[in-house]
Amino acid sequence: MPRKKNQSREGKNRPTKKGGAKQPKAEITGKVMMTREGYAFIATEVVNSDIFIPARKLRGALHGDLVRVVYSERKTGGSRREGEVIEIVERSKRPYIGVLQIVGDQAWVITEGKNMPYDIRVEIQESDKVHNGFKVAAMVDDWPRRSDEPIGHLIDVLGMPGDNNTEMHAILTEFGLPYKFDPKVEREAEQIPDEITAQDIKERRDFRGVTTFTIDPTDAKDFDDALSLKELSPGNWEVGVHIADVTHYVRPGTTLDKEALDRGTSVYLVDRTVPMLPEKLSNRLCSLRPREEKLCFSAVFEMDEKSRVHKRWFGRTIIKSDYRFDYEQAQDIIETQKGPLVNEMLKLHQLAKQLREERFRKGAISFERPEMKVEVDKDGKPTNIIQKISKDSNWLIEEFMLLANREVATLIGGKEAGAKAKTFVYRIHEEPNIDKIEAFRSFISHLGYTMRPTKNPRELSSEINNLLATAKGKPEEGSIEIMALRSMARARYSTDNFGHYGLAFDYYTHFTSPIRRYPDMMVHRMLAHYLDKGKSLDKQSYEDKCKHSSEREQLATEAERASIKYKMVEFMQDKVGNIYDGNISGITEWGMFVEIADTKVEGLVSLRDIKEDYFAFDEESFSLTGRRSGKKFVLGYPVKIKVIKANLEQKQLDYALMWDDSWNNENPQPQNERYEQTDRSSRKRTGSFSRGGRGSRKSKS
Repeated sequence: MPRKKNQSREGKNRPTKKGGAKQPKAEITGKVMMTREGYAFIATEVVNSDIFIPARKLRGALHGDLVRVVYSERKTGGSRREGEVIEIVERSKRPYIGVLQIVGDQAWVITEGKNMPYDIRVEIQESDKVHNGFKVAAMVDDWPRRSDEPIGHLIDVLGMPGDNNTEMHAILTEFGLPYKFDPKVEREAEQIPDEITAQDIKERRDFRGVTTFTIDPTDAKDFDDALSLKELSPGNWEVGVHIADVTHYVRPGTTLDKEALDRGTSVYLVDRTVPMLPEKLSNRLCSLRPREEKLCFSAVFEMDEKSRVHKRWFGRTIIKSDYRFDYEQAQDIIETQKGPLVNEMLKLHQLAKQLREERFRKGAISFERPEMKVEVDKDGKPTNIIQKISKDSNWLIEEFMLLANREVATLIGGKEAGAKAKTFVYRIHEEPNIDKIEAFRSFISHLGYTMRPTKNPRELSSEINNLLATAKGKPEEGSIEIMALRSMARARYSTDNFGHYGLAFDYYTHFTSPIRRYPDMMVHRMLAHYLDKGKSLDKQSYEDKCKHSSEREQLATEAERASIKYKMVEFMQDKVGNIYDGNISGITEWGMFVEIADTKVEGLVSLRDIKEDYFAFDEESFSLTGRRSGKKFVLGYPVKIKVIKANLEQKQLDYALMWDDSWNNENPQPQNERYEQTDRSSRKRTGSFSRGGRGSRKSKS
């Protein structure tokens, strides 16, 4: 039978009155971030810390719902503000994933996500009964006051639990992302002619005779960028950045265009790519495959030996790529100075290296978090976890893509564009919030690091780079980089230009990946319009598309991370009981997150499972200190752990801390008589000392 709800839903949707002194109250609207235990937090930019909502004060609100909340202006318990829901403004439009359970004429979706503690009662048809035990997606419609559980309806039947396709489709569906195209979208794509006409060629600059090649991952199928190189005179080079001309094939207002806008981006799960455009376009017509004539939109630069740009040209072209390299092949040519197109490869490498050095001189920030790749077999079963390492071949492509993106944005929005800049789509990354930077300074001080005071944002970026360089190779490196990233704004799309702080660019856009990003398609259309002397386009309509694209990008990122987490947990299923070296990657009041050193697979050590001591959580330093031993755990600290549980449904790993007896005498704290005499198994939680439940992972740091 389904689980019963564990929160009270008595009373009306208004704050309950309590005795005692009145606390000052404030009101805010935000989204619910729910935990498996039933309590929640409200995410908001207005208040510095998230607002805690006990389960009994949620009033039927669920994860992702937009709610109105009243909360105490002063923090309770010394660490957080507490509030209660007074109105559900809007139910979340994202479905819940679970297993359909049918008992007689009644049916429930037994939910399995870490953000949903309740099962959903659903109406079913007679035909649905064959899906008993299947994984499904359901939407919540209502939670009547007298009902034990929320009421909803099925929106999709995903398949048998545990099947790889079922699980990947479940991840996509959970984040509101499609996993297949509507047949009418596919039909429209199939009707696009394959031939390049004489008129198409006549309207374009011809690069078919210029040495051109692509560099992409080994398993890539959509090649949307290529580089060309031609010597104009000694020390003078023409570098072409050629981008697939997707908008030649996908016209505004078509079904294809509407579908691409709705998706916003391709999604890259561990074992598959879910493309923004149907395969005929993404892998065939638009993909810059070797020895095939392809239509492009290009940015062409005349550069000297020092990588200084003297001339720029933008427009539609036709190319014929001579060679398709993967990153490993290109890297081998750079290192050995042997191989196909070796002279062109080495020259572009030289120019790219200088572009990169100049970018960092101007204040770009060097974030290089290790990126892990889960290798899977043909059935999607994980076989290994390796670190993806960026080398010169990656940076070669990156620098020329950054150059093209910057120069396109500068052409339309820069000072040379005139006093009144035209409406355009920018990729912006705003300067960091001062309060967040001060919190970051405080955090690193607890790890023994400092950053000198700075007068402007560019000096700050230099200090961050120096800090990251100092911490490189040390246990706390990853934690410092994570916290530095959290102190930064999130990059997004906007028609208002604020520059790109992380890249140290005054103007920046996304022009180079129209096969997989809708904003790049918008930029192509706008650039073509302005090159044809068109008037400034409607700002509000493009701003709406920017906001939608930013939201879709974030959902895709969350789905990608969920697929990686799922496969990492699946990889660890047969390793329960194994002991590994790791480093603390996050600390909360209920436990510490630990990454295994070799694979970066993260799991939780719950404080309730550490029998040797009780721990106090310090929110400012993100540390835990033992009440009896005085042992202090901080981010980055090396520990040994044992894998004790791998929960695939919740994509969660539980670790046990391997206690070192030497810690008992490391820094013993004074013991009071009451503490010594209290039986551990019955001692209740007081203050910030806790061996309590897992709680919400939202506070992970």
